[in-house]
Amino acid sequence: MASPWSTAGHLLELIRTGQATTRIELQRMTGLSRSTVGHRLDQLFAAGWLRDVPGVQSTGGRPSAQLEFDTRHAVVLAADLDTTFARAAVLDLAGGLLAEHAEHLRIDEGPERVLDRLGTWFAKLLSETGIGPATVCGVGLSLPGPVVWPSGRVVRPPIMPGWDGCPVPELMQRALGLHAGMDAAVPVLVDNDANLMGLGEQRESFADCSSFILMKVSTGIGAGVVIDGKVFRGIDGGAGDIGHVRLHDRPDARCMCGSYGCLAAVASGRALAGQLAALGVPATSAADVRAHLDADNPDAVRLAREAGQRCGEVLATVVSLLNPGVLMIAGDLAETHFVTGVRELLYQRALPRATRNLQIVTARLGEHTALAGATAMVVEHLYAPDQADARLAVAVPAP
Repeated sequence: MASPWSTAGHLLELIRTGQATTRIELQRMTGLSRSTVGHRLDQLFAAGWLRDVPGVQSTGGRPSAQLEFDTRHAVVLAADLDTTFARAAVLDLAGGLLAEHAEHLRIDEGPERVLDRLGTWFAKLLSETGIGPATVCGVGLSLPGPVVWPSGRVVRPPIMPGWDGCPVPELMQRALGLHAGMDAAVPVLVDNDANLMGLGEQRESFADCSSFILMKVSTGIGAGVVIDGKVFRGIDGGAGDIGHVRLHDRPDARCMCGSYGCLAAVASGRALAGQLAALGVPATSAADVRAHLDADNPDAVRLAREAGQRCGEVLATVVSLLNPGVLMIAGDLAETHFVTGVRELLYQRALPRATRNLQIVTARLGEHTALAGATAMVVEHLYAPDQADARLAVAVPAP
């Protein structure tokens, strides 16, 4: 029977994840012969995906060469699009930031204009860093709406007019070809922002947590769920859309989705901005709400705590269902008063059994959270065993 670790792609997976770092360990774990392991490694070295690093010398013996995934042999282009702001970056395969550009960009300008602008930003970043387009192995995009994986199509996004059903990967490839001279076949992977934020934070800070939830509260409300190291997206990308859970006592609150009583219509940054404006406090966005919170505006503080409580009501059900080890709050409202409100209602409504091992924390990667997740998405997809083997079969060397 063939070993489940028989291909070059599988050996790469063992090396990339740190399960095996020497030729002897690969032989031991896979049961493959020395010559077969050597042949597979030759493929990976020829592609530029591996490098030898000095090993630790054992007593009375020669040092054993360590095998390491070369995170510098290619780069990822990643972008994080919010409702009114976008950030684009060039990163190495370990998520190291090489260059970035951030600027106001309205998502409601539509996909063709927004993605064309991104194409010009990426072209400029590559030029500034002296990195050729052939070195780009893939592109990762974070969008503030539901995305069908792996097609990358946006489905009925409440805050992204004009994007419904849009072929985002194809438009991004076209823009990159036009502005950066990039091969039209460069892989473009797209996912919801909360999913990618959750993936980035889980990989960076809570890699051992098998049930991880990130809730993003900015213009809208969404959640990214990472179970056993994989993003849980549901059947068509709708998992984690908790902003549209209905609140029984707010049938008057009209949501951007067209329904009434949604959590986002009551407790999102957009909703709080409207509530503050009604009180005479100037606010039109989640960022304005955060600015008032940072200034300790009493109305903003009160509303943020109440919003946290409403989110805590919904999260009590989520926590009871998924029993996470970490619940992370991210976005413009991820601050003390909002998180306090979440804690109050969550611990009040959920059973102690569901929360006794739960950590409630705020995001740790700051403004680069979604970029980290987008990079991880691209790398983990392109260098997974099946994808790696397919790429090796097409051309060697390749990024």
